[in-house]
Amino acid sequence: MKRKILFITGSRAEYGLLRKLILASAVDNDIEMRLIVTGSHLSSKHGSTYKDIEKDKIEPTQKININLNNDSPMDVINSMSIAMKKFSNSFIKLQPDLIVILGDRYEIFSAASAAMILNIPIAHIHGGEVTEGAYDEAIRHSITKISHLHFVATNDFRKRVIQLGENPKTVFSVGGLGIDAIADLKLLSRPDLEKNMNFKFGTKNLLITLHPETRVDKTKQYKNLKTLLAALKKHKDIKFIFTMPNADQHNEQIANLIKAFCFSNPANASFYSSLGQLTYLSCLKYIDGVLGNSSSGLLEVPSFKKGTVNIGNRQSGRPKASSIIDCEFNKNEIFYAINKLYSPSFQKKLSSTKNPYGKPGASKKILKKIKTFPLNNLLNKKFYDL
Repeated sequence: MKRKILFITGSRAEYGLLRKLILASAVDNDIEMRLIVTGSHLSSKHGSTYKDIEKDKIEPTQKININLNNDSPMDVINSMSIAMKKFSNSFIKLQPDLIVILGDRYEIFSAASAAMILNIPIAHIHGGEVTEGAYDEAIRHSITKISHLHFVATNDFRKRVIQLGENPKTVFSVGGLGIDAIADLKLLSRPDLEKNMNFKFGTKNLLITLHPETRVDKTKQYKNLKTLLAALKKHKDIKFIFTMPNADQHNEQIANLIKAFCFSNPANASFYSSLGQLTYLSCLKYIDGVLGNSSSGLLEVPSFKKGTVNIGNRQSGRPKASSIIDCEFNKNEIFYAINKLYSPSFQKKLSSTKNPYGKPGASKKILKKIKTFPLNNLLNKKFYDL
């Protein structure tokens, strides 16, 4: 009898990581794959990225709109409550044997909470990680305690999940899913990429992604972004490609400031609501480096042997390759960090960069476990003491 496995995705970045695993599950003879699409995928403001899923010829089983209309803390809380109710109804209808979720998004926390109350086993991917500059960390660890199977990216993350009281027999170190995506995707040529983006690369090019720091208030985030943009203005010989922030609280003011900067600097700044996985990873191949506070700068960019200027505290606590340059939201620090990225000595050492998130193969390892691991006793969890 086929195992009914339900995947949930709520954002472009998350689907990019899950994509290979979902596609493999869809054609596996031992699995009846179902997919719920929610969160920013269904928001036109964030690029309506559910269309990227449909381009992969995967028809979502259900689309759950959680009303991501605004971005204040109360709006996020309202979206979480809507999500929990709608997920509960969906789970009762679909009756999955196992739910597969990834990461630390608040809508995923709502899904995990609903599944917990309904006694549905959960497999969680990319647990055990630390991001001290965002409340995502608390959500991630909370999902770990709700979940029953754990697929982590490194042995250190495995130790941390076990430290949280999870049975070592249910915690598997499989590597990072982002590395899988890079290994298997046929990237676009530079001319095709430029045509796809309607963008002409310059002599120097940087990709910039700045997400809200959810531990920082709105005023401080506004000041931080103004500081970053002021530093960028000093580098008139660089072309900047901005991707829009994710759907965390106060994302709208960040997006509006970025758009205003691009409109006032059309010769060297462009923005995109969503590049999609193929375009984004192809872009990493041809740019000189990335700048901002996205996890991609630490998880995926090192595999391209490119530098990352990691700004602020959002990613504090993550393992970092030698290609990462940390700095604060200070105009001079950012300016000199970009200079360091372009320095001959730094560029020379990039060829020896090793990605701490492992090697390709995570999707295959996860697929094998989720279709064969016994589920009958998973719900009766006992706290594992070290």
